[in-house]
Amino acid sequence: MTEKEMLKISIEEFDRLQDYMQSCTDKESETYKKMKRRYTTLKVILTASGINLTEIDYIKE
Repeated sequence: MTEKEMLKISIEEFDRLQDYMQSCTDKESETYKKMKRRYTTLKVILTASGINLTEIDYIKE
């Protein structure tokens, strides 16, 4: 898999994960905490890869 394909997959996952996080009603649940941990990981990976998250990060946590 190329770097470009990996970035595309990561961006798609980041977007999908934010949808899931917004639909979660209990921000203190274990599920939400796990989603937030993955959100943070993806955010670091994408930022380190030079992706500007300004437009695609609508959770902003």
